Amino acid sequence: MSFQPTPASSPNPDDLLILLGVARTGRFTTAAESLGLNHTTVSRRIAALERALDGRVLSRTVGGWELTELGKRAFNAAENVESAVAILNGPTDRPHQLSGVVRMSATDGFSAYIAAPAIAALQRTHPALRVEIVTVTRRALQHRSGLDIEVVVGEPQAHRAEAFRLGYYLLGMYASRDYLAEKGTPTTVAELTTHPLVYFVDSMLLVDDLDAPRRLVPSMRASLSSTNVFVHVEATRAGAGIGFLPCFMGDRHADLVRLLPEQFHERLQYWMVLRQDSLHQPAVAAVVAALRAQTSAFSQSLLGVASAP
Repeated sequence: MSFQPTPASSPNPDDLLILLGVARTGRFTTAAESLGLNHTTVSRRIAALERALDGRVLSRTVGGWELTELGKRAFNAAENVESAVAILNGPTDRPHQLSGVVRMSATDGFSAYIAAPAIAALQRTHPALRVEIVTVTRRALQHRSGLDIEVVVGEPQAHRAEAFRLGYYLLGMYASRDYLAEKGTPTTVAELTTHPLVYFVDSMLLVDDLDAPRRLVPSMRASLSSTNVFVHVEATRAGAGIGFLPCFMGDRHADLVRLLPEQFHERLQYWMVLRQDSLHQPAVAAVVAALRAQTSAFSQSLLGVASAP
């Protein structure tokens, strides 16, 4: 049998794997770092891939590089190459191990109390799986290059993406027992509005659904404001004022008291947003399933059952 050389138009499998790195990170430099290459090499190999496929596989956007239609086909082929390599390199007694890096963004509270335990449990079965979490409170991005998963507050208006509701959570008004002993416990809305508010920095709040305090109690003056909800909790515990907190965070502290729960029970939604190609990646699909299961298991705490009237 004579050896038949590979046609010049066939893509190099190594170039396909480099395309995976760029598509998942959205940037040549980040992909180069993760692959142990330099930016020039990544750029050169993507150019070689495009010559082999006779078309563009990536297009430049505001948020980074995104796959073209041809690029999506190449991406799917690259995933098959990656899976085959993982099987060859993986332990023979555990052939279905997940590996690679999944990148996600989520709010501070969700990241700490839902994402972290869900991912830790998943990694006990798949120790080669890595997850990177960026904590941020913002609207869903219109260009999500570099992120596999976003968790946001409120229903997103996201294009070229898959979005679904994860669940609901409740905000309530809280104050520390020491603060109430010194300042008195408000028993009406009118009394509550005379106290200072601990919440987000108004001018930096990018999520309309989180603007509830300004709508419910517009006359409350700001006391200590922050972009981080853990600062809200600790400032409230320290007596900086009355905090408008997620109940699943406020209820964890015995030194905090929920105030006027019948009047203040703002229900918000957690939504998950994914690139359309993300769920084709086994590692991303596994993280998504773990987050959904953990959110469901945590639903009573999210809804403030512990502090319900």
